[in-house]
Amino acid sequence: MKLLKGTILSFANNPFLVDINDSVKLIESGGVLVDGSFIRDVGEFSKLKSNYPHARVYNYGKNLITSGFVDCHMHYPQTAIIASYGKRLLDWLNEYTFPEEKKFTDKNYARKVASLTLDLCIKNGTTTLASFCTTSINSVDAFFEEAKKRNMSVIAGKTCMDRNAPEYLIDSVNSAYDDSKRLIKKWHNSNRSYYAITPRFAPTSTPEQLDSLGSLWSEYPDCLMQTHLSEQKEEIEWVSKLFPESDSYLDIYDKFNLVKKNSIFGHCIHLKGNEIEMLKERQSSIAHCPTSNTFIGSGIFKMKEISSKKINIGLATDTGGGTSFSMLRTISEAYKISQLNNFSIHPAQLFWLATVGSSISLGLESKIGNIKKGYYADLIVINLASTIEIEQRQKRAKNFWESFFPTLIMGDDRAITKTWVNGNEIKNKLY
Repeated sequence: MKLLKGTILSFANNPFLVDINDSVKLIESGGVLVDGSFIRDVGEFSKLKSNYPHARVYNYGKNLITSGFVDCHMHYPQTAIIASYGKRLLDWLNEYTFPEEKKFTDKNYARKVASLTLDLCIKNGTTTLASFCTTSINSVDAFFEEAKKRNMSVIAGKTCMDRNAPEYLIDSVNSAYDDSKRLIKKWHNSNRSYYAITPRFAPTSTPEQLDSLGSLWSEYPDCLMQTHLSEQKEEIEWVSKLFPESDSYLDIYDKFNLVKKNSIFGHCIHLKGNEIEMLKERQSSIAHCPTSNTFIGSGIFKMKEISSKKINIGLATDTGGGTSFSMLRTISEAYKISQLNNFSIHPAQLFWLATVGSSISLGLESKIGNIKKGYYADLIVINLASTIEIEQRQKRAKNFWESFFPTLIMGDDRAITKTWVNGNEIKNKLY
């Protein structure tokens, strides 16, 4: 057994719904006992050391030990094109994304990019990620295989699109269904891997393809469904022309039985009131992607309004539309965007979004995203004085939240001292 010593931060409840003091559990001289892949106990270090005298101690001093980050929406095939100069969403897809995704029919190339993506995530303290793949099954197999090597919990799916994309990426109604079904049988709920049925977004799927994917999900209801919703106004206008009989963007997905508890919709910036109510009613989740929303000029996510409706929100990098693999930088942008909408998110709420909120979005809240007995030991150690500018501010802090907040706003991979995955400290080649 292994015993990690440090300041332990975990959640007892949702800080968006209850008082901050009632939502967070902080143990200043704490310990996390790891037995195999799982957390066996959490508490005061001295007591744990006394109860388990033979456990190997990993002393992280006053550093913060908490759950690893959970990135609930990203595109690993876009790793190579991150920070590409881009205009608007549809231009960006045609100029950069689609040509890059063409390369993923080559499994060796897909494996190389998947390996780099996962290592970058671990370097930044992300221990679980949900990724879109491409229309090639090679891209899916490569991603799950590389995650298996690292014992990481990941969610992914073959992107399905049978129109409005280059011919070299187009699949069909039948191939989308058949390929997805084979991949579900091969990877879902195996080796910490989970499958997400993945229509890219409504404009690139015919009604027939969306209908077939809705039918597939009915066959495998414990899978997830991930897609995009209401990211940019031009996109929404395009959708209304393609589906003139639908009342809203979300209504399209609903007609094909794709709006349920295990569905997660990326972006959701320009939602109508009836769409917000449907997401609440169906218990669907939203992946908030702040760095992408600013980089591509999509708009300002309405965090205050949507969180007040008790709709679950997770935080996501959306790389490569997003501009960083760091969830700390993503947290920082989420705070700033919310400020522009007259809502100051508390540090506890920010961290919840990047851990528990995202794990709920992926249906994994009983396994990851928090430090609790029986959860997987996917952990990170955070240095709250990782740079000179952060350290000098942290020294002036009057309480824990003042000490933590500078890292949430100015931190990056340098703040991640160690990353633990599946009960093991990872020796990342990128460190």
